[in-house]
Amino acid sequence: MISMNTLNTALYEWHLSQKGKMVPFAGYNLPIYYATGLLQEHLHTRNQVGLFDISHMGQISLSGQDSTQLVELLLPIDAEKQATYQQKYALLLNQQGGILDDLMVVKRESDYFLVVNGACKHKDFLHIQAVLQENFSETCRAEWLPNRSLLALQGPLACTILEKLVPKVAELLFLSGNFFTWNGHRLFITRSGYTGEDGFEISLPDEICRSFVQTLMQEPAVLPIGLGARNSLRLEAGLCLYGNDLNEQTTPMSANLLWSIPKTRRAEGDKAGKFIGWEKIFEEFRTGTKQKRHGFVGLDKIPIREGTEIVDEQQKKVGIVTSGLLSPSLGLPIGFVMLEQSQIANSINSHLYAMVRTHRIPIALKPLPFVPHKYHRNK
Repeated sequence: MISMNTLNTALYEWHLSQKGKMVPFAGYNLPIYYATGLLQEHLHTRNQVGLFDISHMGQISLSGQDSTQLVELLLPIDAEKQATYQQKYALLLNQQGGILDDLMVVKRESDYFLVVNGACKHKDFLHIQAVLQENFSETCRAEWLPNRSLLALQGPLACTILEKLVPKVAELLFLSGNFFTWNGHRLFITRSGYTGEDGFEISLPDEICRSFVQTLMQEPAVLPIGLGARNSLRLEAGLCLYGNDLNEQTTPMSANLLWSIPKTRRAEGDKAGKFIGWEKIFEEFRTGTKQKRHGFVGLDKIPIREGTEIVDEQQKKVGIVTSGLLSPSLGLPIGFVMLEQSQIANSINSHLYAMVRTHRIPIALKPLPFVPHKYHRNK
């Protein structure tokens, strides 16, 4: 259903020409699937290459002489030690240690390039501006990168295909990026993505987005992919979706994302704390948290969706499913559950169940990811 109150990306008409089923998402009309359907889109990305329009996401530049200090106040990362053109996954936190957004940040020669979630981008920018104005009003600036689209090209053939259009892009390793040129236009490309596959995210001017996509689509291996398969691919890869698995009440520890905070920013580090929300984070390092995100598989073929209650053998509610679906790759129900920590040890000797309508479906906790990552880490 097309909404008249939402925005369109530069590829809107192209999506319609490809028979995209359009739905409102994060303030934009975006395709949830195309004529081939969600299942085939998912499997095609795992086996060949999928093309995603992710232009609804926010692209922000932070620059100025104190931009490193600004980034380290906003995000619990060691931006000072981050290599130029290296990309990091990071969490934007509130004063209570809750997650305002999860994002990607690249340190470039003259700025920090942030890609934030579409549904959060306006509140993120206001938060960033407020912190900047209070602490670095004379030495930093935050800017939207206007009139730019964002594409993701994901799958085992992504590098081979993109290299034909953009020579030397194959030199990038996972979580690195750089500027490239196509038909006289400047692109910024990172070797990253949200499917668990090797792939790239491509920031490019709106004016060339359609012609760039049409050139990519001349390759028979490339298939357009909608939001539905993007969701199933990221869940198989064990990756969070903001609004489902993360929100302003979720902390890095409860989300099982403490790995994103380097040792230098922890209590024992030489740059301990001094980021927004650090007091709560350090408290949870000492005391733990009542709930934590875990992966699970269903031991029946019935899909287990978000919002499903998890109970123990005594029918006591011990958790809630934050993301869940039937995995196209595995043929099993998979998902994330926010589970009471007291149940982790107990679950080894007892059973947990998902309450799907009147059915009690047994589940088993499972390490993440559900499908192994295939990132290109080495030359």
